[in-house]
Amino acid sequence: MVDTASLALEAQSLARLAGAMGGRTPSRLHCGLVVTRTPLRVSFAGGGTDFPGFYEQGEGAVLSTAIDKYVYVTLKRHDALFGAPIRLNYSETEQVETVDEIRNDIARACFRFLAMEPPIYMSTVADIPASSGLGSSSAYCVGLLHALHVWRGETVAASQLAEEAAHIEIESLRRPIGKQDQYAAAFGGFNLYRFLPGGGVSVEAQRFAPGVRRQLFDHLLLFWTGIGRQAPDVLAEQRANIDAHREELSSLKRQAWEMQEALAGNFHPETFGRALDEGWRRKRRLASTISNRRIDGWYERALSAGAWGGKLCGAGGGGFFLFAAPPERHPAVRAALGELKELSIRGEPQGSRVLMPHVE
Repeated sequence: MVDTASLALEAQSLARLAGAMGGRTPSRLHCGLVVTRTPLRVSFAGGGTDFPGFYEQGEGAVLSTAIDKYVYVTLKRHDALFGAPIRLNYSETEQVETVDEIRNDIARACFRFLAMEPPIYMSTVADIPASSGLGSSSAYCVGLLHALHVWRGETVAASQLAEEAAHIEIESLRRPIGKQDQYAAAFGGFNLYRFLPGGGVSVEAQRFAPGVRRQLFDHLLLFWTGIGRQAPDVLAEQRANIDAHREELSSLKRQAWEMQEALAGNFHPETFGRALDEGWRRKRRLASTISNRRIDGWYERALSAGAWGGKLCGAGGGGFFLFAAPPERHPAVRAALGELKELSIRGEPQGSRVLMPHVE
């Protein structure tokens, strides 16, 4: 378990560095190549309770797992032969003279935060499309910060990565998001995250009876809707509605605890699946943009084909659909959702890690 008091102090310290981070000493770039791999995540219950507007009046809780799909970040010194001293390759290519000219807001904020100086080359690739509901933006932020720290010759803990990424996304970039995705990316594994008044976060790694983790994943199906949604639009409405929906959010928090207990005890897949259904029906009330007629149609078709329950991953509005169903009904669910592409997943025990330079 993470020391929540120290994390709260760390969060306060980071807040004092907000803005341009002008107090930092500019880094001296190290030679060599750095590659990080950072996992995406699937959350099962408690989404929305990681907003300060909720957890400052009573702690929030999210149950989630990192999965074996990743964001990769590569850093190297950019040679003067290429002209512009900063080059970024992601879904676009940027070649600029200064950090302030970078259009990619996460890259610009991370470079400012650590006072990075050119020349530098950065590229990033992911296993899934952006705007997927699997936490890819936060995984990118965590992975880039991890790579930059290594580039500077620094060792960094998962708790520090999570808090720095949350600070950058929430404070520096003013994104209307919570803190669960940064923690899932930094820590990996299957965890219950408790979000405490004052900003502390407790990370409780889940312990399973033999075979339960595999049994759970054997009952899960994940489908890409093909709809890339803009999470800030959905989450801004959800955040604005916190007071009006505090009862529903409290129910989602309790459900995270209940699902945790179910996994730790005598696991019943159908009970878990029907809990997903209950949570999804509650979550749809939090904002008008979480679901629509098309999404509801897919959901009802999956249930008619034998799924016990499911949910849209992330903020909602599109992205990936998660379902729990008995394995013998999987072919029927796939047929019912024939126009959607399936993504096979398993759990990932590790958080953001350094692939290069390799350390024995």
